[in-house]
Amino acid sequence: MIPVIDIFAGPGGLGEGFCSVLTRRGDPAFGIQLSIEMNEFAHATLRLRTFYRLFQHDLVPADYYDHLRGRITLKELYGRHPEQARQARQKAWKATLGKTSLARIRVRIEAALRRQAHANHWVLIGGPPCQAYSIAGRSRNAGVEDYDPATDRRQWLYLEYLQIIADHWPAVFVIENVKGLLSATLKSQRMFQRVVADLFQPELAIRRENRPIRHGRTHHYHIWSLVQPGLFANGDLEGSVVRAELYGIPQARHRVILVGVRDDLGGVMPGQLEQQTQVPISRVIHGLPALRSGLSRVRDSDEAWVAAFAGQADRRWFNDGTRRAAGEDLRNRIRAALREITAPRHGRGGEFIEADAPVDYRPRWYADGRLNGVCNHSSRAHIEQDLYRYLYAACFAQQYRRSPTLSEFPTELLPDHANVQTALDEGGYFSDRFRVQVASRPATTITAHISKDGHYYIHPDPLQCRALTIREAARIQTFPDNYFFEGPRTAQYVQVGNAVPPLLARQKFRSAALAA
Repeated sequence: MIPVIDIFAGPGGLGEGFCSVLTRRGDPAFGIQLSIEMNEFAHATLRLRTFYRLFQHDLVPADYYDHLRGRITLKELYGRHPEQARQARQKAWKATLGKTSLARIRVRIEAALRRQAHANHWVLIGGPPCQAYSIAGRSRNAGVEDYDPATDRRQWLYLEYLQIIADHWPAVFVIENVKGLLSATLKSQRMFQRVVADLFQPELAIRRENRPIRHGRTHHYHIWSLVQPGLFANGDLEGSVVRAELYGIPQARHRVILVGVRDDLGGVMPGQLEQQTQVPISRVIHGLPALRSGLSRVRDSDEAWVAAFAGQADRRWFNDGTRRAAGEDLRNRIRAALREITAPRHGRGGEFIEADAPVDYRPRWYADGRLNGVCNHSSRAHIEQDLYRYLYAACFAQQYRRSPTLSEFPTELLPDHANVQTALDEGGYFSDRFRVQVASRPATTITAHISKDGHYYIHPDPLQCRALTIREAARIQTFPDNYFFEGPRTAQYVQVGNAVPPLLARQKFRSAALAA
């Protein structure tokens, strides 16, 4: 078993992919010896999953499923299995890289690797937080008075990754970040070229930054692309980008991913990812129980929700507005949906609901016969006007196989927002303020923004008029159904949005296994 250290781990998407890789004999190829995460709720999720993986699949205790069903608390679960709880606490460490002392980090990593027979051949994985590199993040920062990118510690968190490489020299590392890294600059220097050069010779980078260096071995790394053959050159931008929808992930997620292989391993080359047929969102979410949205600012009930749609076929937005915006065929589709809307059996769902939830795509990966239900599947509340916008957008997507822009909405459904007129006149990012997922295509990128208002993640079914739930987002991110996200709903959305799809990680870590 190859040891793994997972840093900036989030809820554990990278690690889940690693742990699912099996040898030809059916044994785990990798074992995560230490995961490091700073966020309280992501760490709680990570620790619970670490606990789960300490049992062979068919020996996971019934208590685990009782916790998912809300019958027992985490404290009760861990109290009933103290040894596994102790190991999970040891392997999933809540710490903040860049703030926790370097001495403590070194001690924990050394202790984790010492437990393994072949500690010299191990893998480091992780994705330093990317808000400072993302295009959306840079746009927000540009509007902040006195913002100085040079002092934003998030720009420099990749140095914590380098520090661990230079201190412990893993055989292989896998690093992931947003595509915005390719265009990010700092002091007129492209961050991407700097990061790649530093990954090639980590110790030189650490010395340049006047950070502490451990004496001993010194190495450099061969940097490889997962999508193009041959050694990676730091100017080869496209060779660093993995487009997840091309590799069996039901989501158009584009991320920079590089693999580094230590120089003393004889130039071992990891394999490239193999392209697969694209997977539409419908294959992973349509088996989940239908839910209605909630109503905010007014009394919420099944009856009130259904009543909110009564009479809408007589409203101006539906008649003149829809005819002006998109035509008679769409108006007929919306009329049919208005006639069919009823409150679904499971209402707004919940943290656990007893229901069948078949999945058409890779059921052996997603499904767990012992779960007997769905967890993390509850809907948000929306203002009444948003219900009509969601209904309109979902019907539009069924009619035209794409999401409408604001210019294609009835005037009466346009939001009262300062950016609307600019979007109508000039287009731009705000023009898709209400983005519905198209059932016949991979989803758009699931990001932490899904924790906000849900307008970019409208469910494709016009009879539900809501944003995606945690479980739907988790299926799009390819988390198994028995992967439970701890914390309040907003924190759960952030965890799912920030994660690496485990099924994608599984493919690329097979490459890492070849190298290690």
